Amino acid sequence: MSVEMMSLALSTLLLLLLVLIAASLHIQQAGFKAVMGNREAVAEPSGIAGRARRAHANLLENLLPFAVAVLMAQALGVSSSYTVAGAWLFLGGRVAHGVFYLLGVTVLRTLAFFTGLAGIALILVPLLFR
Repeated sequence: MSVEMMSLALSTLLLLLLVLIAASLHIQQAGFKAVMGNREAVAEPSGIAGRARRAHANLLENLLPFAVAVLMAQALGVSSSYTVAGAWLFLGGRVAHGVFYLLGVTVLRTLAFFTGLAGIALILVPLLFR
């Protein structure tokens, strides 16, 4: 498996981990029965549970363009120092983003977010300028 595809797989595992964290924290706040129901009368999670939910949603939004870039590189047979560095930057940035989001560290969270975006851009460079 290429580094880029491995990074995509690990990013997907991170997404699953974040949803498990968000769900378990929401259950702690609202109770198992309330969260497992239709949740029409359950308050939105707050504090760390809310941050976990938002970290998950943010990764979900950013995973799509990353996956498209990685799968395009794979389909075109492109793997270079740019695509490898971009894949690691995305994964590292997203892990850091999740940790900083959960801890409520805003400035570093934003830097980690942009690190992930830079990773996507690095993957696209050799695809667009071949």
